[in-house]
Amino acid sequence: MDVHAQLRAVTRGIETREVDGVLSFVQTLTQTYPSPIDDVWDAVTTAERIPRWFLPVSGDLRIGGHYQFEGNAGGDIRRCDPPSGGSAGYTVTWGNGMGEPSIVHVRLTALDTASTRFELENVAAVDSVPDGFWVQFGPSATGMGWDSGLLGLALYFGGGSAGISPEEGQAWLATDEGKSFLRGSADAWAKEHISDGANPDIANAAATTTYRMYSGELPPPPMD
Repeated sequence: MDVHAQLRAVTRGIETREVDGVLSFVQTLTQTYPSPIDDVWDAVTTAERIPRWFLPVSGDLRIGGHYQFEGNAGGDIRRCDPPSGGSAGYTVTWGNGMGEPSIVHVRLTALDTASTRFELENVAAVDSVPDGFWVQFGPSATGMGWDSGLLGLALYFGGGSAGISPEEGQAWLATDEGKSFLRGSADAWAKEHISDGANPDIANAAATTTYRMYSGELPPPPMD
């Protein structure tokens, strides 16, 4: 696959601003997929299809329910609005044991009968991020993970309807092509970090540290 085309297909953003009176890091990723909104909605909300592009999920997938991704994050489902009038979306908490959970909003917009814009917004309160974590890893820490999810969704809607297993995905990330994708994602988030006012040296160093962690050159940070 053309990993650089996939990286260019995603619009990213990072802002440090108040959300409901709380200073927060707000990350966004947007990509358009070649499928109707009803199909995209089904792919991103049903336990049968989510593992085909992301990870196996368990739990009670309804408003008020709790979900858990295998070996990854879990949280509560706060909002769920199926497609109506060309839009849809849901809101969940997203936590993996490091600080307070983020709030994740997924929004879908039908651009026409055959294409849908997918937008993900990750909101993390500044005070909830462990001390030193933002300086050390920056927005790449979460952004690279979300980039991988959007990549999986792109492959799924690009013809890989059977999906790939998490083991296959991890194996691919260890290849030269996979590492090129990770490096490109880290650099893209460093650029957004700088646009949000970060010192370029600090932003680029954080992106490199996170890339090395994702590529297996460094161990993951402690979970306490």
